[in-house]
Parts: sequence; structure tokens; C-alpha cells
Amino acid sequence: MVSAAIDNTFGNRLARHHDELDQLFMSLYDDRAALEDLEQAMAAAYEARPDDLKKLDKQREADPDWYKRGTMFGMTMYTDLFAGSLRKLANRIPYLEEQHLTYLHLMPLLKMPHPQNDGGYAVEDFNTVDPTLGTNHDLANLTKKLRAAGISLCLDFVMNHTASTHEWAMKAKAGDPEYQDYYYCYDDRTIPDQYDAIVPQVFPNTAPGNFTWCEEMHKWVLTSFYPFQWDLNYRNPKVLVAMLSSALNLANLGVEVLRIDAVPYIWKQLGTTSRNLPQVHTIVRMLRIALECVCPAVVLKGEVVMAPKELAAYFGTPEQPECHMLYNVSTMVNLWSALANGDTRLLKAQIDALDALPENCWFVNYLRCHDDIGWGLDEPQEWRLGIDPFRHKEFLYHFYEGSVPGSWSMGELYNYDAASGDARSCGTTASLCGIEKALYTHDKPSLERGIDRDLLMHKAMAFLRGFPMLNCGDEIAQLNGWDYKDDPDRVEDSRNLHRSKFNWRAAAKRNEPGTLQNRLWEGMAELRQMRDDPCFAPDAWVTTWDTHNQSVLAIVRKAGDAVLLGLFNFSQADQTAYLDSIEGVALPGSETLKPYEARIIHC
Repeated sequence: MVSAAIDNTFGNRLARHHDELDQLFMSLYDDRAALEDLEQAMAAAYEARPDDLKKLDKQREADPDWYKRGTMFGMTMYTDLFAGSLRKLANRIPYLEEQHLTYLHLMPLLKMPHPQNDGGYAVEDFNTVDPTLGTNHDLANLTKKLRAAGISLCLDFVMNHTASTHEWAMKAKAGDPEYQDYYYCYDDRTIPDQYDAIVPQVFPNTAPGNFTWCEEMHKWVLTSFYPFQWDLNYRNPKVLVAMLSSALNLANLGVEVLRIDAVPYIWKQLGTTSRNLPQVHTIVRMLRIALECVCPAVVLKGEVVMAPKELAAYFGTPEQPECHMLYNVSTMVNLWSALANGDTRLLKAQIDALDALPENCWFVNYLRCHDDIGWGLDEPQEWRLGIDPFRHKEFLYHFYEGSVPGSWSMGELYNYDAASGDARSCGTTASLCGIEKALYTHDKPSLERGIDRDLLMHKAMAFLRGFPMLNCGDEIAQLNGWDYKDDPDRVEDSRNLHRSKFNWRAAAKRNEPGTLQNRLWEGMAELRQMRDDPCFAPDAWVTTWDTHNQSVLAIVRKAGDAVLLGLFNFSQADQTAYLDSIEGVALPGSETLKPYEARIIHC
């Protein structure tokens, strides 16, 4: 039982959730001693929580929609690529303040093996900052300075797996059966073969199969992603208790948003695809309860790369919520599709599908991040629109590779699979929009078009339900980092094309009128100004609108009597949008837009 010495705040919070937590935990484990271990870990985390963070908890409890404000504006980056270390990043906060950021997502920075760490997603120690980036003290100091600047820090919490060099994995390799039970380990291929017969492969080209032979153990171990990432066995309650304890430890270092990585994968069950199983939601709900008891200032952001019909479940219900928000992966992909072919029909259908989700569903919208663009489009919808899904996907990844006639893009393929014809795409926003190619060929008209495309994409993304997140460097039109090919530790992963060091020399030009950097910098300022409007309130009504022109996307936002219309021309030619009004939404009859123009109209 939890000690009576814990003050009433924690006790009252736990009391509100105790019966549900008991039911959820026992439904998975039927282990009351392990449940008491979890409650003791929660109590200890609350006792250790700094007073300033407890004060923030009370503020956020009184303002639970803080992350839904129209003024939310985010950025994601790698600590080392942007500044070198956490301590140096703290000295760069004025640059972030210039952009009025309220949200900063730092790529994984917990202790990891080098060089094989999948960009930090192979974690050796969930409680310790990687020494190459700093210390736990540096992280706590950074979060404190960010809070003073009005910026909430988001960190990845990699729930599905550990590095094969994690302490648990090392003990498992040494033959300790207790720690072998922290993973999925098998003496022969009987169960792995049954699993592989149904479960899809994540990286069939670069990491085929779902199991890796471990010579030290003389066992097969489940590795859904890469061989050096061992999947955790959440059927073992000790794994859950340890991982939730680590999440609370990060919260006590001042992390305000936990991005839970690959969450649909965390529960495995033979005879299923081991994706989106009910037990996943039980675990996420328990994590949410732990946060609400110990550190209610902290919110959960899920990485769920699934169809819209699968997404609502990860938000839970208003009575039993899970994630506070999710990445808007599907709309990101459809934005790039619309830009390549000038056809917004798929994009509109995708936005409609997301807008139809319950009101508690909230999204982080973005164009580029640390990862590739996976062309997971809505195939049934493509067929309905007369689009061949396979040929369309093939067109898109070749277009953004720059190998299709008329393409302006300079990107690269990622994980091309000749057998299936599947591939993903890499590159920065500016390079994919044509800015790099125009600079390379000294083509000024093409450069103007590239800038227009870049700004169109950002404005359309920022107009969606949810809040926008930039990829660091987008605000200064940072180009691809082709030098990764000269690094033997990075050359095998083409995602490093858009994981290059921040160009501070280029950033210095951001305030010089007429420069490329200034054009993008001012464009991002326009995004923030656009969103400082009542129509971006958390409860605003948002919907697409028919333009009678498949090249032009229209989105209407309404709050009270205020109506805001966003028109986005994804075509390289002038286009006219024809708009019908309804009661309460009076729109202009028609608007003609220039190529790649975004127009915002107060109606």
C-alpha cells in the first residue's frame, strides 16, 4: 500500500483512479504485489517531484487544454546537430524565443550505443542522458530555462524495445532467466516461424525478419525493428513497472511531453498481427493514470502510423483518456502527394476522415521530421477516385527522388524493396519543394516557385486542426546534407540526408531582407500571425469546403460569428475556386489564385 506520509494531493489523485488502475493492472497480470510496486513507484516519484513542477501541475490541472491553444507553435530537432550538447542548446534559447516557440521536441537523448543506435531509438538506459550530450543535471537545467521562456520540452519515450546493450539485455545474454523474461527469447524457430507467418516486417529490406539469433544466449530474440533493438515483453509486470517508473523520472527532470514511440507494437500475441491489440490501450491508459496522479502537467503524444479508423482508440474516451495528441502522419503524406500531382482530392478526403473523429482527438501537424515519408495512402479511396495505388506510390517516390520528368525535387529513396516495389522518401522541406534544385541550376523563376511551394505547404499544414511543428532548419530553408555519404557510420541510412548540422551561417541571414532565409523566416512569422485569431481556438469548428476545383483545397474555421477561409492552390497554374455559402457561413462566390498561392480570408 502507498505510505500514509504522502500528502493529500497525491493521495486524492490516486484515490480517484485507484479502482480503475486496479482493474486494468489485474486484468493483464493478476499480480497484486506487482501493482503495489507500481503504486509505491508512483508515490516515490511524487515525493521526488520538484516544487516548481508541482506548481506547474496545479496550473495545468486548472487549464487542461493548454496544449490546444492557437498560439502553440512547435519545432523538432536533434540536440547535437543544432547546438552540440544540452548545455550549449540552453545558450541558444534566444533563437527559439525569436520564433515564439511554445513547444520543443528533442530527438532521443538518453544513453545509447554508438554508432548503432537508430538515431537514438535504441536506448541503453531510460534514466540517464547520453554522455555525448550532457548529464541529467544539464537536462533539468535546460527544461527550467525553457519553461522560463514559455517553451514545453518533449522527449521520446521508446516503450517497445531497448538496445541490445541495455543492462537487462546484457544480463539476459549472460544466461539470467529473470532478464530473459524481459524479452521474447526462444530456443528454436517453432514460435518465431509461427509469428513470422502472420506479422508484417517493419524493414523487410534493411532488417528482414522479426527475430535475431543471439549467440551469447543461444536463443532467438524478437527484434521488430533492427537486430540491435530487442522488443520488451510487457506480459511481464516487472517490465511495465520499470518503464512507467522511467517515464515518471523523465517528468521529474522537467519533460512536459512524452512522445511514446511505436506504441501500436508494444503487446504481442501469437496468431495476430501484433498491432493495435486491446492490451496496448490498457497499458497506455495506465501510463496516463500514472501521469495524472504524479505529474498532471505532462501530456502524452503518440506515434501511431496507422489508418484514421485506428487513431481514435489511441485517444481513449473523455472518461478514460489515453494519449492527449497524436502525430498527424496521414495528412503529412497526403500534403506531399497533392503537391506532386496538383490533385487535392485524396488530401481533402483524408482531412475529412480526421475531422470526423471525436472532439477529444488532437494532432501535431508537420511536413518533415527526423523520419522518412512513408507513402501510406488510403488505397480504397484511391481506387474510388480512379487512381491506381501502386502506380501512384511509385510515381510519388520517384518524383521526390527527382527522377520523374518535370520533377523539381532533390530527395532520395529510403528502404527501397525491389520485390514489393515499395519505397519511402527522404529530404528537407526546401529540397523537396524545389529550392535546392533551383539554386543548383541558378534558375531564379524556379527558385520563386520553390519558395511558393514551401510556404504553401507550411500554411496549409498550419491551418489544420491541431498545432504546427516545424522541422529545425525549415524556418531558414535548410537544404539536404549530402555529406552524410562521406561518413561510414551514416552512409547506410538515407534518412541522414535530412539529419544534418544546423546551418548557423545561413541562419545569420534571416533578418537580411530579400535573402532566401529571410523569405522563409518571415513566412513562418506569418503562420504565427495567422494562428493568433479566435478561429484557432481549441473548440473552433473546422471543415474542408468544396471548391469545384480539384487543385484547390479549401478549409473553413468558425468560432462564434467569426469565419476564416483558407484557400490553397496546389497547382503550377492559376486556378479559380468556386465556393457555396450556407447559413452562418457566407463565403465569396469565387477566388482566383496564382500558382501555389495560399490565401487567408476573413469572411
